Amino acid sequence: MFTDTHIAFVGGGNMAGSLIGGLLHQGLNATHIHVADPNASQLQHLRQRFTVHTYTDNLSAVRDAQVVVFAVKPQVFRDAARPLTVTLAKNRPLVISIAAGIPEKNIRRWLGYDAAIVRVVPNIPALIGAGAAALYANPSVSSAQRTLAKNIFEAVGLALWLGDEILMDAVTAISGSGPAYFFLLMEIMEASARELGLPADIARQLVQQTAYGAACMALESRDDPAALRKQVTSPGGTTAAALKILEAGKLRELFLRALTAARDRGVELSNEFGKEGS
Repeated sequence: MFTDTHIAFVGGGNMAGSLIGGLLHQGLNATHIHVADPNASQLQHLRQRFTVHTYTDNLSAVRDAQVVVFAVKPQVFRDAARPLTVTLAKNRPLVISIAAGIPEKNIRRWLGYDAAIVRVVPNIPALIGAGAAALYANPSVSSAQRTLAKNIFEAVGLALWLGDEILMDAVTAISGSGPAYFFLLMEIMEASARELGLPADIARQLVQQTAYGAACMALESRDDPAALRKQVTSPGGTTAAALKILEAGKLRELFLRALTAARDRGVELSNEFGKEGS
């Protein structure tokens, strides 16, 4: 576990806040958490909510950390990392990046030494402890550090290891962006329910509970989604009538095109960041 680990966050936004909340819930002492952010009001919010140490400069936050989590926007990662290189090279912490699209080789180059780096693609439901994260570790990460990184992200949901960094762009398309796809479907179902005459408040509650129930069934069942779909689809019934329209509209092909576009955009962004600081 990580109850005695000192963890520093470079960046104190929503994802950092969700991880801090999860870590505290799992038993990490608040005095072991250090957060740096240029936004004074954000730091005040974190102090009041979690009683963690906060700083306006990154170096003070990472000075004694065993884990440094870069929770910054991709475009400022390099500028945030480079002033820390001497301290990090001396202390050799585990470096975790949740910055989208920044390849491990860039992080290692910006830090200037053979850092132990774990890249993570989390998603927004981590804010409520229901996240899904994929992790990739470079060869410098020890077995103990891998366990530590996984424990950190399991504090806010599911955490799975990938063996190839190239798959991170596919994860971004599936789970990183995925909540938006489900929100869109819920939005569409709510609007359709209103068109069919249901009051707005009832439409919303029915759609939300239906989505929740379907997700719970998928998680708890040993059957795959196709089998579960067949269980609620009687031949010639109402569900079959709706699914027939969706299949005729080539929904499967449309989703593949959409997710491929998201994956490809992730590759483009990675290539753009790969040109920086070379």
